Amino acid sequence: MGKKILKIVGILLVLIIVVLIAAPFFLEAKIGEIIKSNVNQNVNATLDFSEANLSLVSSFPNAEVDFKDVVLLNKAPFEGDTLFKAENLDLTMGIMQLFKNEGDAIAINNINLDGAFINVVVDEEENANYDIALASDPASTVEEEAGATDGFNLDLQSYEITNTRIYYTDNSTGIAFKLDDFQHTGTGDLSLATSELDTHTDAFISLEMDSVNYLSKNKIKLDALIGIDLNENKYSFLKNEALLNQLPLVFDGFIKLNETNQEVDLTFKTPSSDFKNFLGVIPEVYSKNIEDVTTTGNFAVNGNFKGVVDETHIPTFHIALKSDNASFKYPDLPKAVSNVFFDIQLDNKTGIVEDTYVNINKASFKIDEDKFNLTSNITELMGNTKVKAHMDGDMNLANISKAYPVPEEYNLKGMLKADITTAFDMQSVEKEQYEKTSTAGNLSLTDFEYNSEELANPVKFKAAALTFNPKTVTLNNLNGTTGTTDFDATGTINNLLGFMFNDEKVEGNFNLKSNSFALNDFMVAETETASTTNEEVATGEGTVQEEKIKIPSFLDATINADAKKVLYDDIVLSDVKGVLKIKDETATLSNMTAGMFGGKIAFNGDVSTKNETPTFNMKLDLNQLGIQETFASVDLFKAIAPIAKMLNGKLTSDISLSGNLTDDLMPNLLSLTGEMFADLMTDEVNTEDAPVLNSLVSNLNFIDLKQLNLKDLKTSLSFNDGIVDVKPFTLNYKDIAINVDGSHSFDQKLDYKATLQVPAKYLGSDITNLIAKIDDSSLSDLTIPVVANIGGLYSSPQVSTDMTTGVKELTNKLIEVEKQKLITKGTDKAKDLIGGLISGNKTSEDTTGSSDTSTTTSAKDILGGILSTKKDTATTTSTKSDSVPVQTEKDAVKEKAKDILGGLFGKKNDSTK
Repeated sequence: MGKKILKIVGILLVLIIVVLIAAPFFLEAKIGEIIKSNVNQNVNATLDFSEANLSLVSSFPNAEVDFKDVVLLNKAPFEGDTLFKAENLDLTMGIMQLFKNEGDAIAINNINLDGAFINVVVDEEENANYDIALASDPASTVEEEAGATDGFNLDLQSYEITNTRIYYTDNSTGIAFKLDDFQHTGTGDLSLATSELDTHTDAFISLEMDSVNYLSKNKIKLDALIGIDLNENKYSFLKNEALLNQLPLVFDGFIKLNETNQEVDLTFKTPSSDFKNFLGVIPEVYSKNIEDVTTTGNFAVNGNFKGVVDETHIPTFHIALKSDNASFKYPDLPKAVSNVFFDIQLDNKTGIVEDTYVNINKASFKIDEDKFNLTSNITELMGNTKVKAHMDGDMNLANISKAYPVPEEYNLKGMLKADITTAFDMQSVEKEQYEKTSTAGNLSLTDFEYNSEELANPVKFKAAALTFNPKTVTLNNLNGTTGTTDFDATGTINNLLGFMFNDEKVEGNFNLKSNSFALNDFMVAETETASTTNEEVATGEGTVQEEKIKIPSFLDATINADAKKVLYDDIVLSDVKGVLKIKDETATLSNMTAGMFGGKIAFNGDVSTKNETPTFNMKLDLNQLGIQETFASVDLFKAIAPIAKMLNGKLTSDISLSGNLTDDLMPNLLSLTGEMFADLMTDEVNTEDAPVLNSLVSNLNFIDLKQLNLKDLKTSLSFNDGIVDVKPFTLNYKDIAINVDGSHSFDQKLDYKATLQVPAKYLGSDITNLIAKIDDSSLSDLTIPVVANIGGLYSSPQVSTDMTTGVKELTNKLIEVEKQKLITKGTDKAKDLIGGLISGNKTSEDTTGSSDTSTTTSAKDILGGILSTKKDTATTTSTKSDSVPVQTEKDAVKEKAKDILGGLFGKKNDSTK
């Protein structure tokens, strides 16, 4: 019997284990659908997740459901916005909850949330994206009164939230509140009407109001025992300790939720009055370890919030910070901070948010004999803020680093002297009504250094002096260096308050002088994200560093510039003068002049670094610049006219061009569009740097490069999409006119045509003798067009010559001249002459004399059978001029002309010299 019982128990245990293992496979889909259905039926939002995993073993006797990639998306008026998302959401519940039908309430005992983002937003119309509960109809109201639920019962025993962000943005009030790296646990039985919840919280808190940053990732720690009374919706702080940065606070009181408002009654204070409390207010990254700091005097914080919160009220409050004649010294620093006085109150006595004010009755300290004092009264803090303040000080800034652990990147140096009184309201500043503000006093800095992300190098101010006037600030002098650049500036700033408090750009007019101004000193490192995932953006992975010249975005100024030397890449400009207008990351240059390469340059236009790719639009007037230096040193000119670097002389030119710039503000050649007129005054030609001309000469043996006349060459060209189109222009070589036109690309691919009008005297002795014997005045200026086509690359050009046109013109000219002469001399004379040419007889029965005989002999020897079809038939051809077909005559002349002209493009002979 005992064995049977054991056997039955064993079988039951096996069945239970099998059920626990197998059940999740059948129930996972069901529980996922139940959760989605219960949420989506009761909220104006959409819940979804990638998967739901059910476990009955690890949490037995409870069931655990693990949801992955949970997302809750808003519907209108926040359509598509993420209200909530989480990497993991674990729910623990009784196993019997799994067998409820869709729509039945589910009792949840434990919640674990990890990697979540809770994004609460209130728009300008005061609509809240968390207000997602569906409006109840009368039938549902009756059900609720009867005890129906909205889909869930929170019978929580514990919960945990890890690695979470909670953001609250209220666009109607300008408040932004953030909790980053939020870690929170709570234990307590929330199923009871009254209970106690024991919580622990760690996070980094940020707070911004009206674009003013009050807290920025300040560390907060809170241990709170909260009494919960669900009957009265009252939450009491029973035993609570907090750390803000390193400042300890204890507090008590309660918050009560009513139907139309919330009641608040809280008090807090520092548990001790040790001056270390003050250092604890400062973020730990700046105050470092304060445990070993030696202090005297006290510092105490206390305050309270009391009243109601509704649409028109906030609780009244009073916060006081007090310190009397305190001091502190860090053990590893040589100096101490002494005579520390603080008397500061932050108050609101009406519950109206605009009535918040701050009184800084005193804030002062000393380091050795250096001192600093501040008093201020700030009213209507949350409305049209009004400020009255006075500051005076006389301090060696380097002493601050010797008494307080200032981060190394600040590297404070210099002597500060200030005595300033100001009174203004933010509304006047925002409307740029600076006449309603009043600021007076003086500020000076000597040997001060300043660094910024928008600057490539620290700026070292040898001396700076400002005089504050009611409406403007006079910059008496600003003398300093950055990198290899020196500057000396004076001028007027029109909106210093707007720059300091309203994110305005610095507006003003300045006179800037410099002995050496290098653009490379304004190169800045910018981080560009190569990846697209939020995780990589947040961690900085997938990024590269690039150097860029950036026009400062905080300037809206007109600068009258006068620089003895400006360095632009490898180019040196001298005596640079003109007007520079900087606004919206764009520099507009007007009436700028400079010396460059032995000449003068004037330029007008603009350069912008506002967009990802810098752009420019410029007009240049070049006057008497050295040709070789210009076309050898400037990439733009190298690309426009690579052949020009062989010339020695001066360049005068007008250029208009626009396009993109590289990160160091050099022209991106392939993006350029523009036109150029160039006047080249050349002293000599360096033929060693002219592969194109050398290749041309090798095809035209009668040209000597040293005698090429380029003394006054004028040409116009245009460029676009990397192609330079050259308008036709003429070169002269002795009495040969060379017409050139065509184009080339910025990568120096050539496509040109040169047409040479070659006089007859360069065609060899045979042709010149023939022309002399023909004895016709119309042949004295005879020229033959020779076309040279130039292709290939500038460094390895390909030149081909075309004689077709020249041969044709020579043929037609000779035939026409001979025909006209024959007609003039008469029919009989023509018959005798042409007969002699055809028969080839050395003697003639004609009575023309020895001159005619010589002419006939020469014509036969040189032209051969110009009017016959074959040389061998010369003696048998009829002497009648009309016995030879015209086409045969032309073909013969053409062939003979080719024979004669062929020598022009081979070796040189003495007759060409």
